[in-house]
Amino acid sequence: MKYDLSRLGIDALNAMQQETVQQYRRHRHLVLLSPTGSGKTLAYLLPLVSQLDAAVEELQAVVLVPSRELAVQTCDTLRQLCPECRCMACYGGRAAMEEHKTIRGLRPQVVIATPGRMMDHLQKENLWPGKVRMLVIDEFDKSLEMGFRQQMSSIMEMLPQPESFILLSATDDPSITAFVGKEDFYKIDYSVDPTDDLDRISMYEVFSPVKDKLQTLLELLCTLGDETSIVFVNYRESVERVGRFLVDNGVSVAMYHGSMEQRDREKTIYRFANGSCRVLVSTDLAARGLDIDDVDNVIHYHLPLDEKAYIHRNGRTARWDAHGHSYMILGPEEFRPEYVSSSPQRFNMPQRIPAPLPARWATLYIGKGKKDKINKIDVVGFLSKVGGLTREQIGRVDVLPGWGYAAVERAEMPHLLKRIKGQKIKGVKTIFALAE
Repeated sequence: MKYDLSRLGIDALNAMQQETVQQYRRHRHLVLLSPTGSGKTLAYLLPLVSQLDAAVEELQAVVLVPSRELAVQTCDTLRQLCPECRCMACYGGRAAMEEHKTIRGLRPQVVIATPGRMMDHLQKENLWPGKVRMLVIDEFDKSLEMGFRQQMSSIMEMLPQPESFILLSATDDPSITAFVGKEDFYKIDYSVDPTDDLDRISMYEVFSPVKDKLQTLLELLCTLGDETSIVFVNYRESVERVGRFLVDNGVSVAMYHGSMEQRDREKTIYRFANGSCRVLVSTDLAARGLDIDDVDNVIHYHLPLDEKAYIHRNGRTARWDAHGHSYMILGPEEFRPEYVSSSPQRFNMPQRIPAPLPARWATLYIGKGKKDKINKIDVVGFLSKVGGLTREQIGRVDVLPGWGYAAVERAEMPHLLKRIKGQKIKGVKTIFALAE
């Protein structure tokens, strides 16, 4: 199959992606070491798409990922890159039977799945692996941390010998070679020294005069204006506490942690990614596996638990070739951790703190999705013709299998909801609501 980079808004590949594509033509088994945010997903999707046979309707490639969010994001990227490819994300947190129904109707050529759910489908023979030509394991190091080794090994045993194998990891480890179990694999090493701060990230220390750092955080976010920020805390309870404080003080905030329902987590990420909120307050769950572009700032409200957490948090900004900023808020009894090798600049608040800026966009929830034959073009057309919006008043649109989200200029949202209430999209009646 062929792919189209322009559909992703990409003009050219970076050096790591170029080398991966080139080496795949020479070596069928690859190990790619590259830091978070460097574009590893696209690096392996390009060889994957090139190997797919459009005439074969059976499953041809399996991608294992450690999180549900990464499965969904990778599947969306693949659909944009190659619309003719039939792909599907499979993960826990929803009924396996519903996925099985989708599998029977879609007959996916590519499945992107968490290890547990993939093994479940193979054991129940919901998926036939006889035509699988490629196996990809993304975020291998995180998968080991999460205890997926046995499941990944079992899946490899269930698959016939794939023609190609691609393993991706942010860090190198002897266990990688042992797990691959192949002598002919080629290693592409774009890893960085974890003790070095990334050149494209400006480091700052922000000092709080009191132990409770909430006011300092608020002032920092107000000073940063319309920039996007991820605020990292160490505990789920802290997400709620910090998030509620910021909301009560007029900051547009989304909250994200592992105790949330999967659907709420997905909504949170879409709201942050489409600009409906400028700030994401999260545990370290957001430090790995989420593919969110254009994050201006990482803010360490709580000190990272260790060096690895610090590195992965900072990896959420300065993605691709962009520049980013990292802020560490220190209370009166806190000190900079030893693993911060460089000397951060001291960030001084302005004498006059500006008021928080409202987010430009708000998110519209649409109760129908791809399984109802609704796509992004349908949504944009509906919002324009029925909703009376101009193209400039419509932002990012995301259509999932069962529902969709659309970013709409915040000032227009109340009027829009009145105009589209009870209306049909593509002849289908559905629910429209503000997703907050």
